Amino acid sequence: MADGSPAPRTRYRSVVADSGRWDGFAFRPGDVVISTPAKSGTTWTQMLCALLIFDGPAFPAPLEEASPWLDMCTRPLAEVTAALAAQTHRRFVKTHTPLDGLPLRADVTYLVVGRDPRDVAVSLEHHAANLDWERFLALRAAAVGNGDLAGLPERRAPSADPAERFRAFVAGGAPGGATTLASVLHHLDTGWRRRREANVALVHYADLTADLPGELRRLARVLGIPCPPERARALAAEAGLARMRERSADVAPNASQGFWKDARAFFRSGGSGEWRERVSAADLAAYEARVAGLVGPDLAAWAHGGRLASGVDPERG
Repeated sequence: MADGSPAPRTRYRSVVADSGRWDGFAFRPGDVVISTPAKSGTTWTQMLCALLIFDGPAFPAPLEEASPWLDMCTRPLAEVTAALAAQTHRRFVKTHTPLDGLPLRADVTYLVVGRDPRDVAVSLEHHAANLDWERFLALRAAAVGNGDLAGLPERRAPSADPAERFRAFVAGGAPGGATTLASVLHHLDTGWRRRREANVALVHYADLTADLPGELRRLARVLGIPCPPERARALAAEAGLARMRERSADVAPNASQGFWKDARAFFRSGGSGEWRERVSAADLAAYEARVAGLVGPDLAAWAHGGRLASGVDPERG
């Protein structure tokens, strides 16, 4: 990041998270921040970082503890920061805050992870259906109190019509409340604008799906961790969907807090393209017009296809 006064940070607040919890966080050189829109491959990327940092599938703690979500409001901030301060391994912290809401340091690596926003929309629905909302609110009340809920964006019941849910995702407003097309693309744009900086790297769900060992080696290069091809293949086998589902008690986010109806169901299918079943030609045209109004063509191509399928390489273009 450039020297001089940092740009003012945007504060992102919702019922789930508050980026203000990053204020005053004591970074260490070498820290890794995994910054993703929701349902874009966050846990997958955390798993890959863990496999590289710990050189194998034996972690010193469940993934949610080894790589905590600092800004989530279900644990007291002092508890989370104390746990991070006690870690002796290279730290890798999860967040759904875009880069313009985070403290940016030259000695910290920022991984921004993307996924086709249409797949994000579908995955969010399954995610919400698996969440025990009452349990979540009880945890939040114990951690930070729920007296502020009236001042936060309202959580609205989704339409029963899948097509209408997709239209609401496309038409949704600016970042800060529910996850929408605009918020996903804004998040990716904060990484895209910094993609030429040495400590910012863009990762894409489609690339992980297409060539997991190759992308693991690419991530290893970003983190400065040696990982020859044979080791990458061995580690990639531990990051497959079936294997992560088997280890759901250890690797599903916040599994210990009990707000998933089924922790294994968090690793549902990992598929792409389900959105086609609910999107008409008119809806798709409206979606594409909205994308074109939000971001440029190179970012749009990468956001939907990743580096390998789109031919748009953030590292070169």
